[in-house]
Amino acid sequence: MGKRAVILAGGQGTRLKPYTIVLPKPLVPVGSLPIMEILLNQLKDAGFTHITIAVNHLAEIIMAYFQDGKKWGITIDYSIEDMPLSTMGPLKLIKDLPDNFLVMNGDVLTDLNFESFMENHLNEKRLFSISSFIRTDKSEYGVLNINEQNELTEFKEKPEYTFQVSMGIYAVNKKILDYIPEQSFFGFDHLMYKLLEEKQPVKVIPHTGIWLDIGRPTDYQLAIDTFESDQKKFMK
Repeated sequence: MGKRAVILAGGQGTRLKPYTIVLPKPLVPVGSLPIMEILLNQLKDAGFTHITIAVNHLAEIIMAYFQDGKKWGITIDYSIEDMPLSTMGPLKLIKDLPDNFLVMNGDVLTDLNFESFMENHLNEKRLFSISSFIRTDKSEYGVLNINEQNELTEFKEKPEYTFQVSMGIYAVNKKILDYIPEQSFFGFDHLMYKLLEEKQPVKVIPHTGIWLDIGRPTDYQLAIDTFESDQKKFMK
């Protein structure tokens, strides 16, 4: 039996303007293919045969392009929001979700092994698993550290900061729906605060390969260069 995935594609892509003024972000090209078509191929190769795409902004364009998924040998259906629901709110609209499923943003380029990630979640019987990445960001500014008298104590010229960040890829047990309100703007951040408050364990699984969020203009160009330099990392 094939696995199920939900791709979140309802955002307006405001960070990626002007590309996303007339084109929804999941259809922005990386190389010769829209980013979400690359994801669909990866998910199919990992054994995901039923994909639900959660849409809102420019939904009709996404639906016209991907249709029912026959072109890729998978089943594609759609969950249509009539109001913005952020990243976790759309899950409440999908009534036929299995006990465990994958949820991911439709605008990431990664070489993550989706099959292994899902198996880890299932084998450990987790409620919620996050694929994470070590991200280093360089400040554009000279950073001043001061004391209580506003005197300079330390200066750093454009320092680098390292963070463990969510890749926007999650393995989810259906019980998580109990924490998501109906018809409400409810994001990943809201859910994490809720689970921490309720002391519900969340598994973080670090990924050491490639991950780029093409919603960031700097990452978008890097994603194009990375994909075109070695497509075999992303496509069989």
